[in-house]
Amino acid sequence: MPAHRAGTTTQHDPRNDSGTGLSSVNRRRFLGYLVAAPTLVVAAEMGRQAIWDAPEAYAASSRPIPSPPQTPEYYEFVDAYRDACRPTNPLLRVEIGENGRPSFRLPRSDNGQGILTSFAMIIAEEMDIDPSDVDVTLADARPELMFNQLTGGSSSSFSLYTPVRVAAAIARGALLDAAAEALGGERRLLQSAGLAFTDTAGRSIGFGELSKLAAVPVTTPVEVVLKSREEFTVLGKSRIKDDARAIVTGQKQFAMDIPVPDALPTVICRAPDLNGFPVGQASNMPSNIDEVRTMPGVTDVEPIGNGIAVRARTFGQCIDAVRALEVNWEPGTVAGKNDDDIVAELRAAELPLAIPAVPGKTIEQEFVHYSRNGSALETNCATVVFSGSKAEVWAPAKSPISGQKIVSQKLGIAQNDVTFHVTPGGGSFGRRLFNDHVQEAAEAAKAIGKPVKLMWDRANDCRQGRVKPLCTTRIRAVLTDDAVASFELRYTGVNMEVDEGLTDVLSSQLIKAPEGNLGVSATFFEISVLTPYNFGVNTRFLNEVNYGFNTGSTRNVYGPDTCTAREVMIDRIAERLGRDPYEFRAEFIKTERAKKVLDRCAEEADWGKKMEPGTAQGIGFHQEYKAIMACIVEIDARPETVNRKIRSARTGPRVTKATFVGDPGLLLNPLGYKAQMMGGINDGIANALTAGLHLENGSFVEASWDNYFYTRQWNTPPEMNIIAIEDSEYPEPGGAGEAGVAAAMSAVVNAHRRATGKEPEYTPLLHKEPFPEGFTQYPTSPPIPQSPTNGLEFTR
Repeated sequence: MPAHRAGTTTQHDPRNDSGTGLSSVNRRRFLGYLVAAPTLVVAAEMGRQAIWDAPEAYAASSRPIPSPPQTPEYYEFVDAYRDACRPTNPLLRVEIGENGRPSFRLPRSDNGQGILTSFAMIIAEEMDIDPSDVDVTLADARPELMFNQLTGGSSSSFSLYTPVRVAAAIARGALLDAAAEALGGERRLLQSAGLAFTDTAGRSIGFGELSKLAAVPVTTPVEVVLKSREEFTVLGKSRIKDDARAIVTGQKQFAMDIPVPDALPTVICRAPDLNGFPVGQASNMPSNIDEVRTMPGVTDVEPIGNGIAVRARTFGQCIDAVRALEVNWEPGTVAGKNDDDIVAELRAAELPLAIPAVPGKTIEQEFVHYSRNGSALETNCATVVFSGSKAEVWAPAKSPISGQKIVSQKLGIAQNDVTFHVTPGGGSFGRRLFNDHVQEAAEAAKAIGKPVKLMWDRANDCRQGRVKPLCTTRIRAVLTDDAVASFELRYTGVNMEVDEGLTDVLSSQLIKAPEGNLGVSATFFEISVLTPYNFGVNTRFLNEVNYGFNTGSTRNVYGPDTCTAREVMIDRIAERLGRDPYEFRAEFIKTERAKKVLDRCAEEADWGKKMEPGTAQGIGFHQEYKAIMACIVEIDARPETVNRKIRSARTGPRVTKATFVGDPGLLLNPLGYKAQMMGGINDGIANALTAGLHLENGSFVEASWDNYFYTRQWNTPPEMNIIAIEDSEYPEPGGAGEAGVAAAMSAVVNAHRRATGKEPEYTPLLHKEPFPEGFTQYPTSPPIPQSPTNGLEFTR
């Protein structure tokens, strides 16, 4: 069995990867395969058995009462997902084509997080070439990959980093062997020169020619030793996303930009109530359907699922037709209900706390976290062509295998007769994990009998789409004179759907979790929610109830709400014990790695500096995805800031500065990491202050981005300092896509509490404030608001 770097095989333990010498080489030795093919094709390694990381070194302090280890300290979601992927890793391929360019079809979804760029960097690193010479594209749905084509939980880099490196390193070794033989020289004397090798005599041979020479007739196992971290020349260096210029110049193609013959715009007419449907459904057509069918540009109007599909020459004509339809609707799943009704039902479902309250030594806290919009910049969209026996789909999808299966079921054909092309997405935040848009496009294509290019309108993306569901958190802490004896967290919420893709992954790994056979949601909660402090007896439990909402994770499943509740309680405990919030955390935090992040954040933010009345600093901390994050913000809650007027805008307190320090483990692309944290900080500010949905009479009030108050330019921090720890002791890349939200959200709530002296009871903090002057509540019937016609009046 050939090996491309020296060393002997041993069991891999990533906890020791910072070592040196022979044992370090052993830990970088992996097995992959040269695949039988006309040109060079290399398969990734399966991966070694899952190992359970021991908790990291404890921070030294005599005061805290140690807490027993919690599941995420040993095994969290990214571990479960990587283990689920291992059996199909050998089906992943790095190929060298006749043009000499390495290529890799990435079985994940890139929705702006930049993984196409980072995997080009990973391959380039092991092959000693420039990332621009690597072609990474999104793979079509591949059912044979099973769990290994799911994007979620900030797991892409963690799950694929090693398998892809192995394939790339073997590819380089095979090319190098072929070059040595072709040039008649020694392997060790050859040098990389772009997509070629040169020898000491100046002769050169390119990868394209070598790919044929290196091809093997029989699939062959190959051992390889990967580069050490100290040898990296590509990874750890900032690189702009490869598609950045195309995005800002409008050249990048998203799903609706892809020309598909005869596929015309299609929009669904939906009920005014959440999940309402036409009376009698297909048997009760709109009273004016024939008239609508003759409207300009309209080609087809047909009932599907819970609505009426309209196909026309343009999306504007679709919207005009949808607005004109006269449909009788059945009530929805939460007809007549509002937020208060849901909160009351959740309070009744809360699980009890186990540790009795001790008079004078107990602090209790309750929060309501209102529903939040999961809409991305690109609304739900999909193109489907159905011929009667085969179908072709183009859509941004994080679970394309599930989408392929759904299409096959809706069309009554075999799954392998559906070709599912995964397109780049314009944002996701958990939304693309579900294939609602793909299902509706398949239904419309079948009902209409023609290709459709279906897109959700913005109003229904808010009102009928998936939301981060309303939940409550409750915490009880029992104190000693100088420590925490017990800390209990209860999360009660409308059920968070993880049905498509995640359910199978979690079910496959349940046996490995220390808690045993939990339900899917409870399992995700158990392996993702952590109290990273020594607070004596520690319990964390979840209870969810199905109320008929359409739900999803919306960028970090349980982290933002549970983290915010925990971090606010920690500030309250510190005050009760007469301690500074940062110093208290630094003393009670469990690990030295976490303490280093807290210390660095406090230093960079100048924690404790003198602040003007009505302004304050706030701190938040979060640990998930093998990564550690701390955030300190400064907030201005003075009346002149809170009451500033901007047309139709929710202004309120403003975060004026954010300092964010993250330990991402192995840092792949510092620029990409900082971009993800910047987005997470703005998400955290939105969650903390302004971005909430109001349920009234069975429907959400908000129906567009102009009346859903996400962080805007007037609320984003004018000063933002994001620091990525570049010498982390953790040897693998942690997650980044969702990592910034929770720490930022909790820091903002704590800063507001300190600036105003008001105890927070709910998030977003401005949820119950009157709607701002100029706020427009769009009607629910017609289901799509009239498009504005006065935009030029507000341009300068």
